[in-house]
Amino acid sequence: MGPRLFVFLIASAAVAGFAALNWAEFMRPIPLNFLLIEAVAPLGLVLLVMLGITLLTALISSATHRTQNLLDARGHSKALQVQRDLAEKAESSRFTELRQHLDAQLSENRQHEAIAEAEFVKAVTQSHRELQVQITEMNRTLISRLGDIEYRLDPRSDRTRTTAIQPPRGGNAAVISPPDRL
Repeated sequence: MGPRLFVFLIASAAVAGFAALNWAEFMRPIPLNFLLIEAVAPLGLVLLVMLGITLLTALISSATHRTQNLLDARGHSKALQVQRDLAEKAESSRFTELRQHLDAQLSENRQHEAIAEAEFVKAVTQSHRELQVQITEMNRTLISRLGDIEYRLDPRSDRTRTTAIQPPRGGNAAVISPPDRL
């Protein structure tokens, strides 16, 4: 029972008690003016009826207002639940979009890494080939110079002799002939 209804019941009981104690005076008829007409009626009874109508109107108004508030609260809670559901769907949608975006970025990064790795391997392979060519050229140059030095140091050697020197690590053998003296 709400506090308002409790106050209404206490006030009604007080008025009913007062009217019961003074019932003879309440029921004594007197001439009354009702604005357009004049009548003889008991003043206390008229006031009690008016008070009862006022209390009944207040109770009906309070009950109607309370019922309307409950209906509004129920409608608001339903609308709030719908908004919560929409927010959860939107949030899950955003998480899904974020995951898809991150997956796309991750796969793109992996592709870039694979391309960079392939380019790196290609560059290393090319450098290795170039280095091998340079080593082979240096080897040939050294063999040629060593043959020339050997020819100059050994005057007894036959000038028409040719020297075959094996390059290191299974390379092609270079045939070196002594240079002609100028």
